[in-house]
Amino acid sequence: MSRKPYIRPVPKTSWYMKYMKHDRYKRYMLREVTCIFIGIYTAIIVLGLYNLSEGQESFDLFMATLRTPGALVFHLFALSFAFYHSATWFNVTPQAMPLMKGDDFVSGSLIIRVHYAAWAAVSLVILFVVGA
Repeated sequence: MSRKPYIRPVPKTSWYMKYMKHDRYKRYMLREVTCIFIGIYTAIIVLGLYNLSEGQESFDLFMATLRTPGALVFHLFALSFAFYHSATWFNVTPQAMPLMKGDDFVSGSLIIRVHYAAWAAVSLVILFVVGA
C-alpha cells in the first residue's frame, strides 16, 4: 500500500513573508542582512590595501573617496550592523558553544560577559595603539 505524501504549496517568491510576523525571525533575518554590509566593508578594506600597494597617489585618491558623505554614511551603517552582528553572536554563544567545567556547564551569562569584556579590552588596546 502506498500513500501520496502531502506536499505543502510554497510560493516561490514570498515564502519568507509568512515568517515576518514573528520577532524572532525578523531578528534572524536582520542579522543575516548585516553580513552583506560587513562583506562590502571587507571588500573596501581589501581595495584600500591594493591602492596602498599601488603608491601614494592611488592611496590618497582612495582616502579622498572615503571622506565623501556617502562613504561616511555607509561606514556608520556598517559599524552599527557590525555591533548588532557581534552582540547577537555573543548572546547566542552559550547555546552554540556550551563549555563544561567538570560535570557542570559554565553559566551562559558568564560566557556572554567574558565575550563583551574581551571585546572591550581589544577595542581599548586598538584605540591605545592608534593613539586615539
